[in-house]
Amino acid sequence: MTSPSFRSDFLRTLSERGYIHQCSDLERLDAKAAEGPITAYIGFDATASSLHAGHLLSIMMLRTLQRTGHRPIALMGGGTTKIGDPSGKDEARKMLTDQQISDNIASIRKVFARFLDFDGGAIMENNAGWLDELKYIPLLREVGPHFTINRMLTFDSVKLRLEREQPLTFLEFNYMILQAYDFVELNRRHGCMLQMGGSDQWGNIVNGMELGRRMHGADLFALTTPLLTTSSGAKMGKTAGGAVWLDADLLSPYEYWQYWRNAGDADVERFLKLFTELPLDEIARLAALQGQEINIAKEVLATEATALLHGREAAEKAKETARTTFEQGALAVDLPTVELPRAKLEAGLPVANAFVEAGLVASTSEARRQIKGGGLRVNDAAVTDEKASIDLAALTPEGVVKLSMGKKKHVLLKPV
Repeated sequence: MTSPSFRSDFLRTLSERGYIHQCSDLERLDAKAAEGPITAYIGFDATASSLHAGHLLSIMMLRTLQRTGHRPIALMGGGTTKIGDPSGKDEARKMLTDQQISDNIASIRKVFARFLDFDGGAIMENNAGWLDELKYIPLLREVGPHFTINRMLTFDSVKLRLEREQPLTFLEFNYMILQAYDFVELNRRHGCMLQMGGSDQWGNIVNGMELGRRMHGADLFALTTPLLTTSSGAKMGKTAGGAVWLDADLLSPYEYWQYWRNAGDADVERFLKLFTELPLDEIARLAALQGQEINIAKEVLATEATALLHGREAAEKAKETARTTFEQGALAVDLPTVELPRAKLEAGLPVANAFVEAGLVASTSEARRQIKGGGLRVNDAAVTDEKASIDLAALTPEGVVKLSMGKKKHVLLKPV
């Protein structure tokens, strides 16, 4: 089905911007979405205190759902996090306490509040609300007959572990049953008829569809997005420095802006469609830019994506910080800052160790390799001696030392 034939704004928007990979029944779902508001959900783990850029595709789908007149549910896996989703994992996840999970959910809610309007109908649910109350034997009697071990063994999450001879605990084996039950429960509580997620979740989502039909005759739908990687093959939301967190306490707006500014040329148009709300004709204009002008499109991508998460003021400030740093060669005081004991500079801090302290390299051996390749600078001067040290004499008038790796990664060391 091509985009113009969609009756609903919701599916037309998703299709035009490249969100749709699979759907259980696109035509009937489109008809229901055109008739009136529908309710849909996406599930999220609570294994960390923040979501990362790899979750943005799902978050933007929920945002698009609400912006086109429907009701989104962000389902936090307060219950299922106690088990751990085996999908795509070689080993069991670390067990978290109830308090850790609760703290993570409270922190993650702040990110969702940037993208969803909870006063305008969006819902944040926690599946611990029903999963924690289930009695094991009644659950097995009610839900168990609808799952066969034969079929469960065919799921990729199970086959991956078995093929690699990695243990799959009985606890994790139950995850797919509980995820399916979530769909049934959200349908009962909120009239939710659609579950969305990444294409790796297709089997789990279909399980929930079928369980709802068998238990209650519910008419449910599944919709997945493509699994997103960059044009270089890298996984979205990850860099050499670690996860691209959506929490400003873990990753500054400036660093977030830089993540999008560093997008590959081949990714710019796709990312503008998925991660900004610019009109499609404006995106087409930006995507047509060639040569050095593609950097204009990258700046727009970075600024618009950052504005959605951190607000327009923070985005413009990050853009200006980047311009000050790269175009004028000046010291920008809004660069990421790492504090270290003043005594370390008084004694003379080996330059390789300084870059490790700043988080620009993972080890002193990596720092030495970068020095040999001419990749490290202190206060914009290339480091040529891997045995050099940094002391108080290196402090700028602002009382910091600027460390740089390549042209785009900068950190200020501040003695305290």
